[in-house]
Amino acid sequence: MNDIRNFVIIAHIDHGKSTLADRLLEVTGTVEMRRMRAQYLDQLDLERERGITIKMAPVRMDYSYKGTEYILNLIDTPGHSDFQYEVSRALMAVEGAILLVDATKGIQAQTLSNLRNAQKAGLKIIGAVNKIDLNVPHLEKTIYALAELLHTEPENIFRISGKTGAGVEDLLGAVIENVPPPKVSEKGEVSRALIFDSLYNDHKGILAYVRVFDGTFTAADVAELLATGEDFKIKEVGCFLPELKSVSELKAGEIGYIATGFKEPSLVKIGDTLVRRKIDSPKDLKSHALPGFRDAVPTVFISFYPDGTTKFEELERGFEKLRLTDAALSFEPDSNDALGRGLKVGFLGQLHFEITSARLTREFGLDFLTSFPTIAYRVRVGASEKVVKEPHAFPENPDEVWEPIIKVEILTPKDYLQKVLSIQTAYEVNVEEVHNVGENLLITGTMPLSELIRDFDDQLKSVSAGYASFSYELAGERKTDAERLDILVAGDVVPALTRVVRKSELEREARSTVERLKELLPKAQFTQAIQAQTQGRIIARETIAAAKKQLGDFGKNGGDITRKMKLWRKQKRGKERLLERGKVNLTPEVFREILKK
Repeated sequence: MNDIRNFVIIAHIDHGKSTLADRLLEVTGTVEMRRMRAQYLDQLDLERERGITIKMAPVRMDYSYKGTEYILNLIDTPGHSDFQYEVSRALMAVEGAILLVDATKGIQAQTLSNLRNAQKAGLKIIGAVNKIDLNVPHLEKTIYALAELLHTEPENIFRISGKTGAGVEDLLGAVIENVPPPKVSEKGEVSRALIFDSLYNDHKGILAYVRVFDGTFTAADVAELLATGEDFKIKEVGCFLPELKSVSELKAGEIGYIATGFKEPSLVKIGDTLVRRKIDSPKDLKSHALPGFRDAVPTVFISFYPDGTTKFEELERGFEKLRLTDAALSFEPDSNDALGRGLKVGFLGQLHFEITSARLTREFGLDFLTSFPTIAYRVRVGASEKVVKEPHAFPENPDEVWEPIIKVEILTPKDYLQKVLSIQTAYEVNVEEVHNVGENLLITGTMPLSELIRDFDDQLKSVSAGYASFSYELAGERKTDAERLDILVAGDVVPALTRVVRKSELEREARSTVERLKELLPKAQFTQAIQAQTQGRIIARETIAAAKKQLGDFGKNGGDITRKMKLWRKQKRGKERLLERGKVNLTPEVFREILKK
């Protein structure tokens, strides 16, 4: 295994990871120049258009260095906080990492988060500053800041250009010389591999992307997934060149894929341990599980409803197909009186939601409406506790409520410190510490997850002229004073408009919603009361007057005013009867408008 090097590229979003990966493919001759394209490892059109990596991408590169042939296994990782779940699994599969920093932007929040995770995984970290071809005047300051962060000398930081290829061969040589080869495990009774990603193949079922830690895996071996207890016969093993290439076996230290034949994505879990029994293997293999397994935990829940010509079955099939390539997606049936059947979908964050929505539209041509984003609350009523994801299932008067909170790190230039701190009250950020990172300041604190999905990113960029960045991770929960806000139209609660809102925001949200509905709802033959209610109290109200019938211009040309008064009284009695049994149905068009930001 001394000729194997496994490493990742980690960086803040848009710092040039995929472009550097392109140059590494060229330098090693893995991809011929005539086949080369920008962001070669990014397989989704959406990734190329947005210029971001959404799915991690492994590749094997064969490279001759100082007369020795090496196998270099690279994993290109996403940079956004929403995809830290994927990055953390990739870090467990390698021994080294290139920490990349954009020379024009310097160290960012996700740079620090990725560095910390790589250090926790015990990786050898090599620092590199990218985009030196832009002749940035403060290049040396960025290099010095990165060196200080890695506790090394500035001359140990590599100066590279992913665009031109400058310095890339030297960086690759440093990976070979400094990243340690895979270690031989002491547990040799069974062959073990860590699943760090998966992909669906029409012919081979779920492909488990694995790093082999012990023994070997070959086609026709019987293997077991420890998290689900499922047994299967391996259909094929192979590596990434970067296209899938079958091989005779995967050995300890190597990275590749194992075709499971499974058609159900939930059976193959990211972070699970895959084992192959030997004849004398123990029956219970749970003790051989590799560390680090955990299920993806959705943080944001949004309901999807079919719109236009799209049918519910088509929407459901679209999500099922997306889950074949995105194991973090979770969804369950949902319904709405006006919009019909839908799906309640769990996401890892706002970007995860945006990417999934865009893929549904682009890859499957689906039209849909989405609900307000919600989070999961833990509530206690009397002696019982439960987790509530649906706002309309939130108890009217709970004894205690806990909401998820996040640890947030904001990196900002010193000139914008006061402006950044000015938003802490509006978003309930509890600032715990402020300290220097090079020429920037790192603000560490906690905030409710519900505030993060309330345009926190946009507001932070606005007050800092785009210079501030942030990263976050779940950090437990805390008690809150949230209440359920119901919206009533003509006396009936509209479940789809129910939300869980913090007490301090109740009146503002209530007033905003009823005023918006008054603009959107058409007049009826009876008076419509639009009310916002919490714990049985009406806290906001608007009224849509009844439509008036034209009774003619009596009193002129011989008309009798008493006839007009008689018709008025008749109309009034009719409206009173309508009001008693009148019901307002909110159309999809009204929902479409009210759910817009």
